[in-house]
Amino acid sequence: MDLHNEAMAMRLAQMCEGDTAAFDEFYACYAPFIMQIAYRVTQEQMEAEDICHDIMLEVLRRGHAYDPSRGSIKSWLAVMTRSRCIDKLRRRAKTEPLADPDLLRRDETGPAEEDPAVRRFQREALRSALSGLPLNQKQAIVGSYFEAHTHQELAETWSVPLGTVKSWIKYGVANMRKQFIKQGWVDQPEGGAEHEPLLKRKR
Repeated sequence: MDLHNEAMAMRLAQMCEGDTAAFDEFYACYAPFIMQIAYRVTQEQMEAEDICHDIMLEVLRRGHAYDPSRGSIKSWLAVMTRSRCIDKLRRRAKTEPLADPDLLRRDETGPAEEDPAVRRFQREALRSALSGLPLNQKQAIVGSYFEAHTHQELAETWSVPLGTVKSWIKYGVANMRKQFIKQGWVDQPEGGAEHEPLLKRKR
């Protein structure tokens, strides 16, 4: 049990009810963390400060929606901050055509992921998603994406049809995506449209 997160979740609830002392404590605890991520992504101090301010206002509005079972407050804030940074960079790219296009591309591939704290939360989310899969799906995904075995190699190792291995991977990735959507790491598809596979590997 994370006693610190539990205590700050209580402060979050209190500040959403108008407790200014709880807000001050929450802000002092998490504003530096938000600023760190925002600055790493935007590379601009004022932009990072604006994003931090926006995130804190959003926390006041959405604080009641925080669910401790889906992750820590830090991971929740990291997701919101990264999303807000990406929005800012996209708007900047549209209004500043001479700006360096590599900045936005770097962010879309994950500059926030370069932040050690965010990487740690993503690893935790990945482990959690994998642990929630049926054993055959978990083994197939680990073997294919993390151990770099081909589908054919896995089928031969387990003495099962190739189509079975492909099905395990397909449904495993789909189940993991559902968990990532719940945790906020992946956007909810609009209109039921399929997204690109969450996990990618070289064929």
